[in-house]
Amino acid sequence: MTRDTLQGFFLALAAFLWWGLTPLYFKLVEAAGPLEVLSHRVIWSLVLLALLLLARKRWPEIKETFSSPKIWGWLLLSALLIAVNWLVFIWSISNGHLVEASLGYYINPLVNVLLGVVILGERLKLLQGIAVGLAALAVGYLTYIGGEFPWIALVLAMSFGFYGLIRKRLPVGAQVGLFAETAMVSPIALGYLIWIGVQNEVTYIAGGTGISLMLMLAGVVTTVPLVCFAAAARRLNYSTIGMIQYVGPTVNLLLATLLFGEAFTMVHAISFGLIWFAVFLFSTQSFADMKRTKKQVAL
Repeated sequence: MTRDTLQGFFLALAAFLWWGLTPLYFKLVEAAGPLEVLSHRVIWSLVLLALLLLARKRWPEIKETFSSPKIWGWLLLSALLIAVNWLVFIWSISNGHLVEASLGYYINPLVNVLLGVVILGERLKLLQGIAVGLAALAVGYLTYIGGEFPWIALVLAMSFGFYGLIRKRLPVGAQVGLFAETAMVSPIALGYLIWIGVQNEVTYIAGGTGISLMLMLAGVVTTVPLVCFAAAARRLNYSTIGMIQYVGPTVNLLLATLLFGEAFTMVHAISFGLIWFAVFLFSTQSFADMKRTKKQVAL
């Protein structure tokens, strides 16, 4: 393992650990309500990203991005998808459904495979097909036997899956793209904050200095792991990042059951067991593909 690869591993681990621990932050500011928290997340992320891009002299990239109607049109769609993803995740934490949210992020890579087959015409390999089938079985089992349709998990997995698909096909960097997305939805976020201000329901003002400062940190909470992930992506292959990404939902699940006291029933255990086995098969296929690619390059 080279020094560059080692740095990439720790950067990726830091990013996914950070994302796994974010429910702790959202629990601290849950008095503000999901929509207000989301609005602050958008506004303060925009401010922080603007400063970061200004410091790195990347404003020409932003101008180029907004000069193309086709690109900013797709970015508007991706902005709405990530906003939905953020809102549902924040809501799930505030309402005691983090277990189901973690299920969504376990399913997400399998949804990515399915979208690649259906939309991009990619070929579904044997282990990938079995993994997707097991994920569908887990969702069906949780719905039929458990009596609860896992809408949170599916909305999170599908919204992030389509978001990733759009961003993968756009020639826009991670930070520039996120800045453009937050800029597009910031008028809605600002409008909502003004509206609840008129109603005298702004936690940012009425909740005291402590929660006001915590809400301002929403930009840091959002941007720091993205910067780490972007740096890691330049140093690691996709399969390695794919394995490390399961750190996030695993930490989410541990927080939900051990700290937040959410129920983890036998139905959950069987459903998650099916998903974990699906993840194992998916990872096995990914490593096999990576080895095959390395061997072909060596030849």
